[in-house]
Amino acid sequence: MSEWKLLRLELARTPEFPRGSASRAYMLRLPLDDEGGIDEVALASRPALATVRRFWPNEPDRQGRLERTSCGWAFSEGLGPQNCESICHLECDCLTVGACVTLVEPDGSSFPFRVVRADAEGLRGG
Repeated sequence: MSEWKLLRLELARTPEFPRGSASRAYMLRLPLDDEGGIDEVALASRPALATVRRFWPNEPDRQGRLERTSCGWAFSEGLGPQNCESICHLECDCLTVGACVTLVEPDGSSFPFRVVRADAEGLRGG
């Protein structure tokens, strides 16, 4: 059975940020299975709960939803799943603490992020 989690992703090491950056982060709320994968059945039953919030210095916070699109998992700010070119894509197999994931921006640039927290939300799915 899956459980909804609140995950914090922080920018991992890059040439510009050799130690990573805790101030460049995403908060994700989504259902994970026992292996840390996104539970698509649980997400489909409660899609409005799958939220994303982006924290970036010197920029306003951005909020949206996690959606399955024809391009894979994406963060949508109300643009809809058909607009793959205008949303950030999440490339991952496992979202457990310590795991690294890649986020691909609309311009094609990729950034590594590390899962630093995974707190239970108390919601069950599946």
